[in-house]
Amino acid sequence: MLKCRTVWKKLAPLARSSSTVCRQNVRRAVLNNGRTPAQVPAAHMSTGPAGGGRENQLYALLVGAACLGGGIYAYRTVKGDQRRYEERLSEIASRPHRAAPQETLSEPEPLAAEAAETEAVPAPEPEPQAEPSPEEPSPPAPEAEVVAPSETTEIPPEPTAEAAETPSAESPEPQPEVVAESGGDVAPVASKIPSHARYLLIGGGTASFAAARSIRARDPGARVLIVTDEPDLPYMRPPLSKELWFSDDPSVTETLRFKQWNGKERSIYFQPPSFYINPEELNSAENGGVAVLTGKKVVHMDVRGNKVKLDDDTEIAYDKCLIATGGVPRNLQVIERAGEEVMSKTTLFRKIEDFKLLDKVSRNIKSVTIIGGGFLGSELACALGRRSAESDLEVIQMFPEKGNMGKVLPEYLSNWTTEKVKKEGVKIISEALVKSVVAKDDKLEILLKDGRLVKTDHIVAAVGLEPNVDLAKSAGLEVDSDFGGYRVNAELQARSNIWVAGDAACFYDIRLGRRRVEHHDHAVVSGRLAGENMTGASKPYWHQSMFWSDLGPDVGYEAIGIVDSSLPTVGVFAKATAKDTPKAATEKSGTGIRSESETEDTAVSPVASSTPAPPTVGHKDDYGKGVIFYLRDKVVVGIILWNVFNRMPIARKIIKDGEEHADLNEVAKLFNIHED
Repeated sequence: MLKCRTVWKKLAPLARSSSTVCRQNVRRAVLNNGRTPAQVPAAHMSTGPAGGGRENQLYALLVGAACLGGGIYAYRTVKGDQRRYEERLSEIASRPHRAAPQETLSEPEPLAAEAAETEAVPAPEPEPQAEPSPEEPSPPAPEAEVVAPSETTEIPPEPTAEAAETPSAESPEPQPEVVAESGGDVAPVASKIPSHARYLLIGGGTASFAAARSIRARDPGARVLIVTDEPDLPYMRPPLSKELWFSDDPSVTETLRFKQWNGKERSIYFQPPSFYINPEELNSAENGGVAVLTGKKVVHMDVRGNKVKLDDDTEIAYDKCLIATGGVPRNLQVIERAGEEVMSKTTLFRKIEDFKLLDKVSRNIKSVTIIGGGFLGSELACALGRRSAESDLEVIQMFPEKGNMGKVLPEYLSNWTTEKVKKEGVKIISEALVKSVVAKDDKLEILLKDGRLVKTDHIVAAVGLEPNVDLAKSAGLEVDSDFGGYRVNAELQARSNIWVAGDAACFYDIRLGRRRVEHHDHAVVSGRLAGENMTGASKPYWHQSMFWSDLGPDVGYEAIGIVDSSLPTVGVFAKATAKDTPKAATEKSGTGIRSESETEDTAVSPVASSTPAPPTVGHKDDYGKGVIFYLRDKVVVGIILWNVFNRMPIARKIIKDGEEHADLNEVAKLFNIHED
């Protein structure tokens, strides 16, 4: 049709010119003939050569030839244009995904009628079929045939369809990225994993949950995504080595509910599943919320691009990110080198799965050996020792120190604690350095460097924690060479939009210097502080976190600051009463997680007991309750409250003040340990 109009525009002036010349000649001839009748006889008008007869014939012949030639030219032009037009329609109709135009344009009869109308009426005709691509903002020039858009018209419908499936109210830009990379193959993944999270928390432990709760408290509409490689929702770890072992419920490994020392029951999980929202609903939730992506591990971190990559190659962009990856339990090299059979009979205790496995194994073997004399090793030894009385299970604990928790407690208190652990039914092997471990006759033989040989069925390695810093290389984050962990400032910040909390953080304590702490309360405190700072609080770390350990329901302690047995210590003790036990403490506070019962406020100066304090206790065999001060340069940097509970704000204030004390017996009065 475009060609037809072009030809007609060129042909019309020629036809009009020819017709004008013909009309002028005819008019001239008529006028001449009108004047000749007075001079020329009538017989000469039709036959005589004079008077313009031959000229009229020439004019008529010229006009006829012109009309005939124009008609033939127009006919051939219209036929050729119609042929090209039909070819163009066939080309458009061959496009498979443009279904509607194909059905409309495949009927030959209407097209032939349009072509016939074009021959008769030269007026330009609209062409809706010539605009299949949304990339053409205006109709093309008449001379140009629309061929190039055929390569691009196939693209727009695909993203449009997928975009309708994936909500993107909060972050529209990440959605096209998923479609552009691999189209429909990623669509199911994209529907489950948000491609963008304003607050991304890596790790599903206590620090992450504390940060999420803190973020939501300061920003009620916040959308928080927790990514954890564990299959479980955030839970507390302390009961795994404490209360869960003392439960009378045979299905405790399934319910993970336990009774505290005060008899009250609670779950190991911080919140039930109903507290969280599904990850796919995170960006569409009207009031935001906390979503947990379980069973996924972050393997790469792009700090410049503000995104992370999961182990299934899924990418998640973020605005603010918290690294709370915790740590992985260490193992002895002699065990790692011993082979698969030894490793299959060794437990590295850390997660829910480890608790379930050890509970099952301990019910089906005759002997278990715990290597390690720290908090975890001593707690598990006491827990399994209680079970040994019922099942004839032999429980052995070995460690290189002279007594239990020898790296933390003064030697005299460590020795006393060791005797308490023995009373729980545990066989203690102190000053034990493992030389080799071999599997022989369905047993494990542990050879010590001094020649002693221990045979056992199963080993629990409780020899410390290695901070998980796998993301340091890809993220370009600094790892502290002395303490391990990601090096952060006093605000727990590693980069402008990256924070670290919990066991993996090597932070700057404004009172005690650079530190790294591996305890539940520190995870709570640091996670809460990091969450606040992620929302713009800019608070430094000043709140001293505490930690506690219970050796059964009768002996327990709480500690704060730097507690290292290599430091000089001063201990002040008193006679214990029935209320000076972990069981009594939980009855008073209502919770087994004792750090939950304290306040963050610094304690005001309490009223000291009027009872005169006895001199510092020497090396007696009974340490009912007391306070141990750890000194550095004559300043108290750490405090242990031995069977003294709910007095931690006082200890916190003493460390925060950072003053020298001439008489620590007077300072001990602040804890009222001499009250009846």
